[in-house]
Amino acid sequence: MAALTFELQASGIAGSEARAGKIRTDHGEIITPIFMPVGTVGSVKAVTKQQLKDDVQAQIILGNTYHLYLRPGTGVLEAAGGLHRFNGWDRPILTDSGGYQVFSLAGNRKIKEEGVWFQSHIDGSRHLFSPESVMDIQRSIGADIMMAFDECPPYPSEYHYAKKSMELTHRWLDRCIQRLAETPDKYGYTQNLFPIVQGSTYKDLRDASCDYIASKNAVGNAIGGLSVGEPEDMMYEFTESCASRLPFNKPRYLMGVGTPWNILECIHRGIDLFDCVMPTRNGRNGMLFTTQGVVNIRNKKWATDFSPIDPGLPNEMSQYYNKAYLRHLFVSEELLGLQLASLQNLSFYLWLVGEARKHILGGDFVSWKNEMVQIVKQRL
Repeated sequence: MAALTFELQASGIAGSEARAGKIRTDHGEIITPIFMPVGTVGSVKAVTKQQLKDDVQAQIILGNTYHLYLRPGTGVLEAAGGLHRFNGWDRPILTDSGGYQVFSLAGNRKIKEEGVWFQSHIDGSRHLFSPESVMDIQRSIGADIMMAFDECPPYPSEYHYAKKSMELTHRWLDRCIQRLAETPDKYGYTQNLFPIVQGSTYKDLRDASCDYIASKNAVGNAIGGLSVGEPEDMMYEFTESCASRLPFNKPRYLMGVGTPWNILECIHRGIDLFDCVMPTRNGRNGMLFTTQGVVNIRNKKWATDFSPIDPGLPNEMSQYYNKAYLRHLFVSEELLGLQLASLQNLSFYLWLVGEARKHILGGDFVSWKNEMVQIVKQRL
């Protein structure tokens, strides 16, 4: 089987670094720019595999090493033949290394050169995540794209800490690469590693990390440590500077971003792949992202609004159900409401990046983006 490849199909639009491309993996193609729904424990919350395919038009989903390691465990995943067979998803899967969860969820952490000792948030049991063990776990999960084990420093971080953390991340990356060289793909298809840029909000550290990551000549690269509380303008600044230093002919993945307008602005700055829990998490809380703007479906103003959930979205579910009914489901605490809202938001995000691609290919991305940012920010 073949390693991941990336074909650039359009770039150099006047006034923008936006790109359109095609990633090929052994589980299928990914058309970029793309948003990847987050399936932390192997399931995108409240959404079935068929809905992800037919309604959302998802091309790739995420799993998480930390959560899947704890439940169901690598033994179950290996017995199933990997996550693709376990959850029935036959398209590409990317796994986060679990580094962010170790630092944000787990208790009693001890960061050492060997790795991170932590306590499970489920039962308090003690575990070690090292670059080697994280690569082994992702081998067992069977992800098409695996992330290197890194430390994501909090915002704000002092310069000394951010530098020390970045250098540790780089040493861990070298161990990840070495471990993969020593172990074969587990299920007969190629698993690909993306390194992660760190450096907090310090330009010299970000530049150094980008250069180090680029020197590894990986098939793709990720930008981490942003959208962790810093101002939006700062996120855009570092996204742009990192994208400009990472290899032009490799896909660029901005981790954990974000709102619809964040995604549009970062596509503008040269990013190809995105993920975020926001569509499903906000949906379950009654916040809908639509082609007209942001809707709080719990508001009483929607109680007798029988118009479609989103008349501008070419999605049968969004056209079939009306706002008043969806509000009724939320007020009544019916589970169907959580599902419909999640489907709306995921469908909108995939529609949005699809429209961005059309305008990149059409050469008018900048004017379309500027108009769309204003629309999607509106509170209805």
